[in-house]
Amino acid sequence: MPVVLYLLGLAVFAQGTSEFMLSGLVVAIADDLAVSVPTAGLLTSAFAVGMVVGAPSMAVLSSRWSRRRALLFFLGTFTAVHVLGAMSSHFAVLLATRVVGALANAGFLAVALAATATLVPQRSRARATAVLLAGVTLACVVGVPAGAVLGQLWGWRAAFWAVAALALPALVAIAWAVPHQDPGASRPNVRAEWAASRNPDLVLTLLAGAFVNAATFATFTYLGPVATSATGLSAASVPAVLALFGAGSFVGVTVAGRIADARPAVVLLGGGPLLIAGWVLFAIVASQPVITLALVFVQGALSFAVGSTLIARALSVAPGAPTLGGGLATAALNVGAAAGPWLGGVALAGGGDARSPLWASAALAALGVLFTATALWRGAARSGVPHAAVTRARGSWSERSRRR
Repeated sequence: MPVVLYLLGLAVFAQGTSEFMLSGLVVAIADDLAVSVPTAGLLTSAFAVGMVVGAPSMAVLSSRWSRRRALLFFLGTFTAVHVLGAMSSHFAVLLATRVVGALANAGFLAVALAATATLVPQRSRARATAVLLAGVTLACVVGVPAGAVLGQLWGWRAAFWAVAALALPALVAIAWAVPHQDPGASRPNVRAEWAASRNPDLVLTLLAGAFVNAATFATFTYLGPVATSATGLSAASVPAVLALFGAGSFVGVTVAGRIADARPAVVLLGGGPLLIAGWVLFAIVASQPVITLALVFVQGALSFAVGSTLIARALSVAPGAPTLGGGLATAALNVGAAAGPWLGGVALAGGGDARSPLWASAALAALGVLFTATALWRGAARSGVPHAAVTRARGSWSERSRRR
């Protein structure tokens, strides 16, 4: 893999830490700013909404810039709004900084995903995507628990300052390592790309990704309250629980990246049903600490294995939309990231106990698997693969796209 991919992953690590760290800070923010926990959870939804709006629009607006200029602008904006957020004492201001930060994050990730697709051969696209998304999972393993610890020791604002400081080395690395390119040489035909984006296989894959990510965030956003209220763990153990979920995520995205280029259907049709079963089992046995901790790891692995494979597939089934493909994949995942915390909060506020987000995750994952199976069925039929052989498909998605 090119070194620049790992440098982009460093920036994604900083941004992922910001996006996910509220799972360990939501109660502290609610107490400090005098809002309810479900209301504080909307900070995650606001970030995701900004990602949804920003991913395709920022990808198009920045298409006239060089990649280095676009990446530096988006990451610099992201850093600045975190400084402002750390200084804010009003919930509305903090909410606004989350939206602006998300727009910048969305633009950065869309450009990075589009760049990834051109930096490696098509047969290695899933693995390259996994390298980039490893920054997200490492944020879960290291950044999110560290943010929770900072929040417990010095308040939630310390976590925002830490994210701003973390982004600075990534800015320097991008300025040094990402080559300056002539933007006119790669200027997209936006109208043609929007037309190519209406591909039914792409639409189904994006819907699947949205529901799978909604299932992930419906529980992850409230994993702290689930661990303390349903499982009976101490508040001091929440960072370790978040780190365990992140460790599973890193394992899942790494393993999936090595399998999905050759056998994506194995990951999707094998991991999808297991993901549903895991959320159901988690809800049933949430009061058992040992089993709960094991399921936190497993669900992290399955969620990101299936999610990263869906991203790689989305990039491959839309060869006519190289710029918008990354933006739409980012937007779809963040539709789920916006809906998940909201639905989890609705379940909590509706009189359910702390396990309610887990049941919401199970239902959302089931819808994601349904759309995944439909997309695979269509893809197999159009590429001439017998329906019974979908689960043992060996060709890469890019090769199937060429056969279409």
